[in-house]
Amino acid sequence: MKLSVVIPALDEAARIETAIRGAFDPPPEPDAATLEVIVVDGGSADATAQIAATAGARVLRCERGRARQLAAGVRASDGDVVLLLHADTLLPRGWRAAVCEALRDERVVGGAFRLCFDERSPVFRFIEWGARWRLRLWRFPYGDQALFVRRGALEAVGGIPEVPVMEDLDLVYRLKQHGRLALLAAPAVTSARRYRAGGPLRTMLRHWVVAAAWTLGVDRRRIAQWAGR
Repeated sequence: MKLSVVIPALDEAARIETAIRGAFDPPPEPDAATLEVIVVDGGSADATAQIAATAGARVLRCERGRARQLAAGVRASDGDVVLLLHADTLLPRGWRAAVCEALRDERVVGGAFRLCFDERSPVFRFIEWGARWRLRLWRFPYGDQALFVRRGALEAVGGIPEVPVMEDLDLVYRLKQHGRLALLAAPAVTSARRYRAGGPLRTMLRHWVVAAAWTLGVDRRRIAQWAGR
């Protein structure tokens, strides 16, 4: 099995190397899945592309926009499984083996890791707790949990939805119509920087409002404005 990791990036020079090196985590056995890492740069003004290439990733360039960048990376990849990774998220050790084990079940079309922030304060633990309950009740992971999907399932749902915002929720919703999602116990550690910048609870509330708007079918351009995209 070959795995493709696709990372959309924009001005992530301070973080992209860590994300790539985490993706290249040495496999636990010689016959583990082979791997390619593709970074899709959306026009960074810093050294993101150069650092990514030095770290061993294949670098593509396209117009900015996370969904657009993800779609470009998926089209350029050739893995049997595609993992969509945020540039500020670190995959857990042994993630390849965990993904391959989850996909032994043919009913599983994809999945995600447990949400964990790089800051261990009570407010961030509370947000993580809320995410666990969201998964327990609705089995609906978000993009910052390192979504992975079988290529066949991804093609069956039409690929990455190229929308202004909430492409991760669109993708998860469509995938759930085709099979099961595996929710792995291992944590994908993501940066809390956006929560710190906007205020943790205020940012969490904004995310709830945006998710509710998505559920109600509000115009995506308006949601993008609310989300600050």
